[in-house]
Amino acid sequence: MYLSRFLSLHALWVTVSSVIQHYTSAWGHYDVCKTQIYTDEGKFWDYTACQPEAIDMMKYVKVSLDPPDITCGNPPETFCGMGNPYMCNECDAAIDELAHPPELMFDAEGRYPSTYWQSTTWKGYPQPLLVNITLYWNKTIELTDNIVITFESGRPDLMILEKSLDYGRTWQPYQYYATDCLNAFNMEPKTVRDLSQQTVLEIICTEEYSMGYMANSKILHFEIKDRFAFFAGPRLHNMASLYGQLDTTKNLRDFFTVTDLRIRLLRPATGEIYVDPQHLTRYFYAISDIKVIGRCKCNLHATGCREENKKLLCECEHNTTGPDCGKCKKNYQGRPWSAGSYLPIPKGTANICMPSISSIGTPPKFDRIWPNISSLGVSNPNQECNCSRFGSVHDRCNERGICECKQGATGPKCDKCLRGYNWHNQGCQSNVCDNELQICQNGGTCHNNVRCQCPAAYTGVLCEKRSCEMDPDGCSQSSAQGAISLPCVILLLPLIAPLGLSGFLIF
Repeated sequence: MYLSRFLSLHALWVTVSSVIQHYTSAWGHYDVCKTQIYTDEGKFWDYTACQPEAIDMMKYVKVSLDPPDITCGNPPETFCGMGNPYMCNECDAAIDELAHPPELMFDAEGRYPSTYWQSTTWKGYPQPLLVNITLYWNKTIELTDNIVITFESGRPDLMILEKSLDYGRTWQPYQYYATDCLNAFNMEPKTVRDLSQQTVLEIICTEEYSMGYMANSKILHFEIKDRFAFFAGPRLHNMASLYGQLDTTKNLRDFFTVTDLRIRLLRPATGEIYVDPQHLTRYFYAISDIKVIGRCKCNLHATGCREENKKLLCECEHNTTGPDCGKCKKNYQGRPWSAGSYLPIPKGTANICMPSISSIGTPPKFDRIWPNISSLGVSNPNQECNCSRFGSVHDRCNERGICECKQGATGPKCDKCLRGYNWHNQGCQSNVCDNELQICQNGGTCHNNVRCQCPAAYTGVLCEKRSCEMDPDGCSQSSAQGAISLPCVILLLPLIAPLGLSGFLIF
């Protein structure tokens, strides 16, 4: 009987914890920009932060090669296998079946025979065989998954993956790849597993993907998810923690943001220390597939992105406009433009553009958000307005006779806070926690709405993450069970009480 009750109790806990786990993992999708609310005063919009879903960005990519004539086939050329220099084929750009143009890096996989781009052979040896492959979108994108490059030939001995944030005007390294990092780049070899939260932005050289030619060794990664895991946990269940870090750390956001990617191929796979000058047709680059998963960067002001005139554009909400929703629409400059915020979790803060003074009399239909309209109260432009020195951009009226409120502030004098913000010593600050939506978990307490004070065993924005996950050895099974034993009992008491002990027998 006691065993049956115990098993029933365990089953109930598994069900409840599963629900909690899925709820937590769903935080941070931000897939709704606004929701229509009905009140006695009418209907209006409740605005929230939002972003497009992650997609295969290779559907929209454009590619350029440097040098432009590096693709094989013009004139026709013979190339041979790495494993057997006497098994040779021909590359001929004039014959479809024998051509290997750049677009075959992005075509559908699974075809037979496989399709791939291929460079000319290393016929200019000992001059280096150098190729730059530039991928660009004419749009800022945010990476959400690993970059994966699949080589048809062996992976290169030397390669650099680079990124640009300004449409190719300047470049910075993302990661170095080499068979010998110290000799090639004067860097000690590392893997992403050697990094931590504090060093997640470190640019490393890895030897993991640059070994000589081997069967089944054609794939190369740039690990995005492994870096996410330093904040969201090994299974990315604690996305709240990751989004909190992205919201407050610009360098971290920029690390996962690109406008262009560049693959710099510096030395082809040789499979050996020395190049065999008698069989230079064995040495070349060939790529069968590149995967880049990400989303259009819309500054948390859009849930969609469309292609127009061969350019990607955000479908902007929150009275914003521009390719990245990076400015306010005309007649919506009531306060300076600001990007949306992931905080407070789970809905974030929309930071919508407000109507300017000229449009207050006839606000757009359904675009009323009543707590914010008060920030547009009109004052006489000829008096000093007594603007709050903490909540206002300036202590005087602007040329239109109003106080210009800082983010989160409202009221004629900018001395009140919008919903989701609280007044602190230096003005309105976005709530990280409260007693309604952003409740500190696992016994944590909310301190002045700006941070959760966590028990020693927990960490994270809302104390949602066990501290032991920061340990290189991870969390043991026993420690994980011990950590949930007390919350388990507390959580189940309201469910058990109405049933009585005999109630467990019905499960």
